[in-house]
Amino acid sequence: MVKGRRLAPLCLDVKHCQSLGGCLREVIFGKNSDRPRDEVQEVVYHPAASHPPGSTLECTYIQIPQVEKTYAVVLSKPAWLWGAEMGANDQGVCIGNEAVWTREPVVPGEALLGMDLVRLGLERGDSAWVALTVITGLLEQHGQGGQCKEDPEPFSYHNTFLLVDRNEAWVLETAGRLWVAQKISEGVKNISNQLTIQTEISAEHPELRSVAKAQGWWDGQGEFNFSHVFSPENPPARMELAKKRYNGGTELLQQHDGTVTAEVMMSILRDKPSGICMDSGGFRTTGSMVSVLPRDTSLPCIHFFTATPDPSRSIFKPFIFSDCPTPVLRVVSPQFGPNDPVRKQPRFQGRVDRRHDLYKAHQVALSIMETKPNEGLAVYDILRDLESQCLSEISAMLGGEIPGDELGDLFFDCVDTEIKFYQ
Repeated sequence: MVKGRRLAPLCLDVKHCQSLGGCLREVIFGKNSDRPRDEVQEVVYHPAASHPPGSTLECTYIQIPQVEKTYAVVLSKPAWLWGAEMGANDQGVCIGNEAVWTREPVVPGEALLGMDLVRLGLERGDSAWVALTVITGLLEQHGQGGQCKEDPEPFSYHNTFLLVDRNEAWVLETAGRLWVAQKISEGVKNISNQLTIQTEISAEHPELRSVAKAQGWWDGQGEFNFSHVFSPENPPARMELAKKRYNGGTELLQQHDGTVTAEVMMSILRDKPSGICMDSGGFRTTGSMVSVLPRDTSLPCIHFFTATPDPSRSIFKPFIFSDCPTPVLRVVSPQFGPNDPVRKQPRFQGRVDRRHDLYKAHQVALSIMETKPNEGLAVYDILRDLESQCLSEISAMLGGEIPGDELGDLFFDCVDTEIKFYQ
């Protein structure tokens, strides 16, 4: 990932972005989660844990063997499922995923969701590359599939992933159990619900090319171009509509190439004209994340989450891993146990209210912004000032002016303050 020893900006789905800040000091990761517009996204923390030999793990739909040790994770996730759209672990790894469709059919039946694989990669990987091998190994063993939204109407897809740590980034694209990976080395990289890895392949499934030849998708001559070989001949409308976001993301990242900061990344994720901040066709941006990963391992990584939809009308709040973080229950959705419509068979035959406290308060604020623009704008301006203050404190900490342990409960404090402002 080197361009004159400078790590390149990268954007995945014009929603997942990664860049190295100035002077080789930090990696910046960002992602918008575009999901069904009424879906609630929560932000949850799970501490590191040890597990007895022979333990099993219940993911969204299936059980798999548990590993002996899992890392602490913070996740932004649809409240109805086990996995996550995006998140980070205490080893300095961030992962996000997106939907993609390929020539390989989406196999019916329940397996691991791409969002399950995001969480599993974070819980089990202490670097971007190790997390990638975790995901590809689980993909080989268990496959990917299952309903991807909280609704009985079928909606399933394959997945691509962006994996970053303090030193490098990988793009992983899948087609069923097959996969290909690219280590980012220079320039700006962005994709949008479509395959982007062409001939610049850094790692791949051992049977990738033989399957392509057997299916008649590749004649075995010349360079192997994964995107050309595996992209569907008749792509779904969602893939076609994503081209606008692709072009918009490319332009915005190129404008800031070499100067991407957390603030710049937040502004890109808030951009509505490009479609990066989505609100169309029953989908919208339901949660957003920006992470700062210092190259200096003595400094902590900082992960900003909105925990609310529409980043153009939300604020980013910083989370820092610490030994005993204060639980932030006001961004955690209620649990329904065995009576949850997701768990009962047949699934998705009813709906429950998954809104957490911040989501409810934010809904009221959004209504005010729409019906009483002046009053709503005044509240939002105050909250953006809070966000700016947090960014200043983070900058001071990274510069050695403030001890990092003084900011461990900043996420709790910011969520609490935001709710009070809304009230």
